[in-house]
Amino acid sequence: MKVRLEGVRKIYIEGAYIRLDALLKLSALVSTGGEAKISVQNGDVIVDDEVCFQRNRKISPGNIVRFRGDTLIVVSGGVTFNAVKD
Repeated sequence: MKVRLEGVRKIYIEGAYIRLDALLKLSALVSTGGEAKISVQNGDVIVDDEVCFQRNRKISPGNIVRFRGDTLIVVSGGVTFNAVKD
């Protein structure tokens, strides 16, 4: 049996969940929140083998998100990045 690992990534999050639109931006699958919104509304995102139309859906560790041929496996244990203004 062959397993396709191309396009599969683990996304580490800190906390109990991340919103679906934020996950798409964090993983660089979309450039903007508007693009995330339209993609979700069009039914282009699959969460745990079901089409998801809620851009603010809470995605928790263990969820699997599929979008445009990429698969994201959400895992607990992310790193917090602090934005620094110059």
